[in-house]
Amino acid sequence: MSSHARGKELIPLLSFSHQKKQPNLSISSTTKMNKKNPDQKSDMSSSSSSPKKQTLFISSLIILWYTSNIGVLLLNKFLLSNYGFKFPIFLTMCHMSACAILSYVSIVFLKLVPLQYLKSRSQFLKVATLSIVFCASVVGGNISLRYLPVSFNQAVGATTPFFTALFAYIMTFKREAWVTYGALVPVVTGVVIASGGEPGFHWFGFIMCISATAARAFKSVLQGILLSSEGERLNSMNLMLYMSPIAVIALLPVTIFMEPDVMSVTLTLGRQHKYMYILLLVNSVMAYSANLLNFLVTKHTSALTLQVLGNAKGAVAVVISILLFRNPVTVMGIGGYSITVLGVVAYGETKRRFR
Repeated sequence: MSSHARGKELIPLLSFSHQKKQPNLSISSTTKMNKKNPDQKSDMSSSSSSPKKQTLFISSLIILWYTSNIGVLLLNKFLLSNYGFKFPIFLTMCHMSACAILSYVSIVFLKLVPLQYLKSRSQFLKVATLSIVFCASVVGGNISLRYLPVSFNQAVGATTPFFTALFAYIMTFKREAWVTYGALVPVVTGVVIASGGEPGFHWFGFIMCISATAARAFKSVLQGILLSSEGERLNSMNLMLYMSPIAVIALLPVTIFMEPDVMSVTLTLGRQHKYMYILLLVNSVMAYSANLLNFLVTKHTSALTLQVLGNAKGAVAVVISILLFRNPVTVMGIGGYSITVLGVVAYGETKRRFR
């Protein structure tokens, strides 16, 4: 065979061998790419798991918020009615002291939110006014727990939107759609029905509970008016930081005047019940936790979500309190509370739609 013929035979063999090696080159290049980017798959999996982590985080916040809010309410009732600790003003002062200390630690040391400074004497006076109104609402609520079951206390407290709309109209001339005001009718009607069907109804406790609810609504409207300018707005954490010490200073003389034997009775109860001081401490820390988690839930969800969760929280608190304290309830009382809750839900929905 000539050399020319052998050359012709070698050409297809060489090309065939080249074609066989090509896939190997592509596989090795893919391997190199995988070696260069070993985290590509892990990045995709982490991005897919991040929504799950976010959902888990928000769910944990909501559970903790429910626990702290319902826990402080039930502990207040337990201390004031079942434990012989009949000092609601001193209890409020303990709450405010814990809020003052823990707010300072959370903002200044832990830096959960940036520290906001009071910029003028006028702003300080506005915050002080809000603090006094806030104190009145908390003290009134704690006093009412001495005389009313938690279930009825929550039913009366659910009328907060009614008083908020009333004060907003009186103080700012802010009007809502007539449908929105119509949704407030079942809110009030439900409380009237629940009052008639409440076996443990107490006039003084009812007046204090209504007063506390009205003060809470007045505080929210007043806050919107006093701290409306951009330079004076404070987030709820910083507002609590400045309000709490003012509240402690305001409550101290009131406690001394109206509850003069609080220290001697507390020391006696502490000797009789070894968990007395622990309960007071846990109760006070829970009061701060409720405010902190309220801020965090609002930050990571929305104000509307918080409103819906708050309505559900009231119903959960009622069920737990009935099971825990065994207070008698009637069909009329349950029906009245249900009407009130439905009215609050309808009010929130109409306000959102006709805004």
